[in-house]
Amino acid sequence: MARYTGPKCKLCRREGVKLFLKGSRCLSEKCAITKRNQPPGQHGANNRNRLSDYGKHLREKQKVKRIYGLLETQFRNYYEKAARIKGVTGDLLLQMLETRIDSVVYSAGFATSRAQARQMVSQGKVKINGKLVDIPSYQISINDKVDVEGAKTLPKEKEDMPEWLSWDSKSESINVKRLPVREDISAEINEQLIVEFYSR
Repeated sequence: MARYTGPKCKLCRREGVKLFLKGSRCLSEKCAITKRNQPPGQHGANNRNRLSDYGKHLREKQKVKRIYGLLETQFRNYYEKAARIKGVTGDLLLQMLETRIDSVVYSAGFATSRAQARQMVSQGKVKINGKLVDIPSYQISINDKVDVEGAKTLPKEKEDMPEWLSWDSKSESINVKRLPVREDISAEINEQLIVEFYSR
């Protein structure tokens, strides 16, 4: 399957915000946004023109796509699925993205980036309810039990674990207490702009 293999820091510079695509590097002084906060390319320094409404919608959609490491077709499929479900489309879209198994592994702290979490899932290091799952887009459900084998980092402390997840120290697994709501998603995302982009 196709995926982006270019420089990840260039994506952050294009969006003008930290997307946390490279784990701990994004928190250090080596972060591209800290060192050179301008769009990539020869004319990047002079390319901070005022965006049109369409440009704002496009940039927000691209930012969320890059945060979760999705291609255009995958992202549009998530939006269309969210639009068919009764409820707030933007909130449902983010909920589906957060409940991907690679996002759950990242949110729990077993990986320093979503790309690393995706690799762990693809390599067969994650089990859900005792069954091996190697598809990063697998959607978890309430009361699912997620086991991660061979993780290089320990899960987040109890106070840092998202409220919709819990850590079972006895079985060393993650329990899904409930599905996340909009308040549980800390990323700076304006989902309404994405809805307007696809609704035009």
